[in-house]
Amino acid sequence: MNRLTVCRGCCCGTEKKHPDVDHESQLTRLRAAVGAHRVLVADCLDSCDFSNVVVVRPDTGARQAGARPVWLGGVLSDEVVDGIVGWIADGGPGRTPVPDVLAPNVIARPADQHAS
Repeated sequence: MNRLTVCRGCCCGTEKKHPDVDHESQLTRLRAAVGAHRVLVADCLDSCDFSNVVVVRPDTGARQAGARPVWLGGVLSDEVVDGIVGWIADGGPGRTPVPDVLAPNVIARPADQHAS
């Protein structure tokens, strides 16, 4: 089963930065998709320019086969949350390609962002 890391620190998940987003509803829907115990809420993932950030981690088998976590930024709409939920239902990273609806939201992990 996939795991998620959801940033909810200084920028992500805050009404101050994104007042038109129902952050709690997003978190509730993501927890329902994978199980609350499989959602880690992080204070900061060091990708504030891309808030809201969600990291979708592959399941164990996909990870052992070489799949890597996929970082998503701009998770600000129901459409994007629907895309994450649907992708997880289809298997997630390493099991099925990133859906077209999520492709614009794929970002580099912070270590890769700063490497250029």
